[in-house]
Amino acid sequence: MSNTKIKAGIIGGAGYTGGEAARLLLNHPSVELVFVQSRSQAGKYLHEIHGDLTGETDLKFTNTFNEPVDVLFLCLSHGESKKLLSEHSFPASVRIIDLGNDFRLGDKVNGREFIYGLPEFQREEIRKTTNVANPGCFATTIQLGLLPLAKAGLLKEVYTTGITGSTGAGQKLQDSTHFTWRANNISAYKTLTHQHMAEINQTLQSLQSGFTGPVNFVPWRGDFTRGIFVTSVMESQLTIEAANDLFNTYYSGHPFTRLSTKMIDIKQVVNTNKCLIFLEKIGNKIVIHSATDNLLKGASGQALQNMNLMFGLGESEGLCLKSTAY
Repeated sequence: MSNTKIKAGIIGGAGYTGGEAARLLLNHPSVELVFVQSRSQAGKYLHEIHGDLTGETDLKFTNTFNEPVDVLFLCLSHGESKKLLSEHSFPASVRIIDLGNDFRLGDKVNGREFIYGLPEFQREEIRKTTNVANPGCFATTIQLGLLPLAKAGLLKEVYTTGITGSTGAGQKLQDSTHFTWRANNISAYKTLTHQHMAEINQTLQSLQSGFTGPVNFVPWRGDFTRGIFVTSVMESQLTIEAANDLFNTYYSGHPFTRLSTKMIDIKQVVNTNKCLIFLEKIGNKIVIHSATDNLLKGASGQALQNMNLMFGLGESEGLCLKSTAY
């Protein structure tokens, strides 16, 4: 790459993922954030909506997206990205990274074909593409706990429980995101029917031919704002030493997914692009704990990781972030 900065635009920048994408792009040494579009907030300064950007930028939200850019981040509600790309044509040279679920299962629009953007699964394919479908937050956290086992052909029926913070539900107010409901509360939802299961199964089956699972997933709502903690359990003959070796070998060279030697927690990963994993062997069961920040490795941080790969930059550039561990 030359010294010319990558010009980036965000469409749908008023929500949580749009705000995090703006924060990261504004601080990325190889990027110039050209515009942030929002129909609802057009004309307002970014920092009026995203208070953490106070003093960081004088950019205002725009209601147009006509300025030329090299990469577009689509931070839209599910279904809106496909509609946008059906109604508007962008030059083929413009890279598009969609943070919604419109293209995760291989759907195409206007000749654009999207690669599933989980770098630990298919980093080389991401380097070559111009269109990326960013994975879901729960999907990222669950898959990173299972990829090494699938690659080795060792996956069996999996039982998974995961808890997520209120930002995972998006910025739009819902009964289950009110402080009075979330505080000191926990609940399950979408038991065994979560929308991320389709992309999880697609990935695992591509790595382990013939795997039919199932992955039995029960998601929980937690009484905190951000972060995901997942625990997956599966019968296995692997010793704990062999399991640790398998995971360390698989993730060798992947900068953001790390195996821990002791129990992990959400505070270790919040405000980072990391996924931390801890393994246990109890009886004939292997237990895989994995944790991410749902807005970063589960969304905007992974989107920038994909952008770095697509433009031939260092994979970690602009993403060396400290966790809010205390």
